[in-house]
This record gives sequence, C-alpha cells and structure tokens, in this order.
Amino acid sequence: MKRKKPFLIAEIGINHNGSLTLAKKLIDLAKKNKFDAVKFQKRDPDICVPEHQKDILRETPWGLITYLEYKKKIEFSLNQYSIIDKYCKKLNIPWFLSCWDQQSQKKMKKFRTKFNKIASAMATNFDFVNLVAKERKKTFVSTGMCTSKDVDKLIKIFKKNKCPFVLMHTVSSYPCPEENLNLNLITTYKKKYKCEVGYSGHESTVSPTIFAWILGAEYIERHITLERSMWGTDQSASLGPEGIKTVSETLHKAPKFFGDGKKIKTIEDSKLEKKFRYWL
Repeated sequence: MKRKKPFLIAEIGINHNGSLTLAKKLIDLAKKNKFDAVKFQKRDPDICVPEHQKDILRETPWGLITYLEYKKKIEFSLNQYSIIDKYCKKLNIPWFLSCWDQQSQKKMKKFRTKFNKIASAMATNFDFVNLVAKERKKTFVSTGMCTSKDVDKLIKIFKKNKCPFVLMHTVSSYPCPEENLNLNLITTYKKKYKCEVGYSGHESTVSPTIFAWILGAEYIERHITLERSMWGTDQSASLGPEGIKTVSETLHKAPKFFGDGKKIKTIEDSKLEKKFRYWL
C-alpha cells in the first residue's frame, strides 16, 4: 500500500508570547515550510488557572508578576484572533485552536475554523469534550495523561455524537525525554480503535516525528518557535526553523521511499542483469 504524506500541523500555541507580530512570523514560518495548518490555544485564565497557582510570582518579560497576570498577558483577544483569521486566509493556510474552557469554545465558534482540538489537559473534562463533539467538526484528540479507560470514553463520546476525530498519541512532558515517547502506542491505537491516528510530539528532537509517521501516524503536530531559547514555557519543547524544515522536507519526500510494495523488474534491472549475470 502506498504511503501518503502526513497532514502537518504547526502548533503555535502560546509561543507568540502575546505578540501579533510574532504570531504572524510563526504563521509565515509554517507556510514557508509547507505545513498544512497552524494551531493556537484559547483560554479564560480566570477559569483555567488553578486557585493555588494564581498568586504565585513569576519573572517575566513584563517584570515580576503573578502567574494569573502572566497568563492574561499572553492571551489573545477575539479582536486579535480576527486579525489572525484574516492573515491566515490571506496566506491560504487553515488555522484552528484548542480551547480550555466552555466559554472560550463557544466564543471561538464565530471563526468557523475547519477543525477542533481537545488538548490533553482537557481530555478528561467529559462535559467539555461532549460540547466540542456536538459541533461535529473534525477534532484532533490528544491523549496525554489519559488511561486506557479515559481513551475508551473519549472515543465513545465522539462516536455517539457522530463527530469525526483523530486520536493523537501524546506524552505531556515538556520537553519529553525520548525514552518516554512510547511510539508503539500509535500502532496499538490503530489496531484497537481502527480510527485515524496522529502524533503530537513535545520532544526537542526531530527523528521521533519521522518514526511516528513510519509507524502509521497520519497527522503530525509539532510546536514551532523562531528560537528555542526564547522566553516561554513551551519554547524548549518546540522545533526551531531548522527542525521545522527537516521535518517538513523529510515527510514530504518520504512516501517516495516506500513505493507500492510490489516486486517488479525495472528497465534498469534488465540493463544491470546483462552486466552482472555472465551466464545469461
């Protein structure tokens, strides 16, 4: 069976650090490297930041502020997402989000994005999952921090709502040590659930992403950044420009390496045969 290039998702997430200028540069980077879509995150920090973390002080580019203040600094407004929406349409690259609370999910419906995303952090908030599944929009479902029973329940919700989904193997460590990646779970998911399966990687290296595709991941999501040493919680678990280029170029040409699995004798084989098989 011929292999196809995976659908490549550039997870910008919060790596824009609250800057539209930086967000646009990241969108440009994804487009330049032939990614198929870009993804952001949307949350209401007052709802999503746990109470015990809200007043913790943190050193940031804005000075020493509370964790809640920091999360609000890097959160885009609806007006800012309108600008992103227009910019992505101008570049002809789809964009979508993972929302982290029901209010945000409802507000972001106005943009009519092609896809939804369930972040691993939200995967066991089954009321939220059900809300997303009711939209019947193709949804990427990350499964970090989940048990097998959790995954079973997630799939049951999407099937009940007749919502198309992609089960994403994810390990939620940022960055994830390579020995903890458990890429064989990709084949386990495909055999057990007989659904589309993808890989959302948070490792700092490139090769596991390629192996994920070899093992059957049809969708690949990687965090991207302009510079891995930039300030921000997710930058070190992201691919920089060179890593982005390597992943894209490799996965665009990799299907050619696999062929169709049929054994045939080529014209070149016939020429070589005359050269080496002296007994003919």
